[in-house]
Amino acid sequence: MAIPWIYTRFLENNNSSENISYEVVEVFPHDPEAFTQGLVFHEGNLYEGTGLYGMSSLRRVDLETGSVLASYKLSNQVFGEGITVLGDRIYQLTWKAGICYIYNKTSLEVIDSFTYEGEGWGLTHNGENLIMSNGSNILTFFDPVNFSEVFTIKVTDEGVPVDMLNELEYVDGVIYANVWLTDNIVYLDTNTGNVLGWLDMSDLKQQLDYRNAIDVLNGIAYDGSYFYLTGKLWPNIFKVKFNR
Repeated sequence: MAIPWIYTRFLENNNSSENISYEVVEVFPHDPEAFTQGLVFHEGNLYEGTGLYGMSSLRRVDLETGSVLASYKLSNQVFGEGITVLGDRIYQLTWKAGICYIYNKTSLEVIDSFTYEGEGWGLTHNGENLIMSNGSNILTFFDPVNFSEVFTIKVTDEGVPVDMLNELEYVDGVIYANVWLTDNIVYLDTNTGNVLGWLDMSDLKQQLDYRNAIDVLNGIAYDGSYFYLTGKLWPNIFKVKFNR
């Protein structure tokens, strides 16, 4: 069941002109064996992509209970990565296989795929193009119809490259990105790649039901009003409101 909880914290931001706080509104259970690589809210449904060889999957999850309602297990030779939902399709990257699987969003059956160069990490879309991270500071925009590369942007903070960009979520012209090996979220202008600010979410880890074997924050979903955050092997999902 969800745990109602209001917690407010003011966040330090590289841009002194912006004062940000966040509120944890509710806490939900989450499968502690899920190595979360992607998280998406779409039409009232929560979808999750998980990783690790032999354990990678695409799931539809009951937010209130954490139960897996439907799933598709990837080949043991494939390490699943970020996901996004565009139209009636779900897209899921792979880490080193260079394959993006395309699913029917209702049945979770694979209906197509396309290939790309390099590693796949995080995935989102802006309504027109798929947007992929690869662990560097470069985000690549793909045409979702013919899967051609449209353009790339470089993410920088006052001219300094921001590497290790992982899971992505696009909201109203802004991309929110987990930064691997940290519990930080960086948010940036989709057109320029310029960083707008940093969110230190490390306090969330202290609020988990338990702390055995947990990994870093990784998983950002948005339902039109609230963000939903979790991490690799985390036992909880946090419903969060950012006050910008």
